[in-house]
Amino acid sequence: MVSEDDRNPLHHTQKMKTRLDEMIGHLREDVEKVDEPQFKAMFETAAEVLEGLKTAFAHYEQRSEKAWR
Repeated sequence: MVSEDDRNPLHHTQKMKTRLDEMIGHLREDVEKVDEPQFKAMFETAAEVLEGLKTAFAHYEQRSEKAWR
């Protein structure tokens, strides 16, 4: 049976934001470990893209964008 939380879209966006935060942190930690400039650029870019996705989830939760109203 599906729980109330499972039916709530905000429950899922909050869980995904937590996972995105974990991945963003991991990417940025790895940037500090490796000296190759291309690697650093790729991982920092990936972190920025995930930050954008996390922001989109927050906008959905807040209904702050016209598309989410």
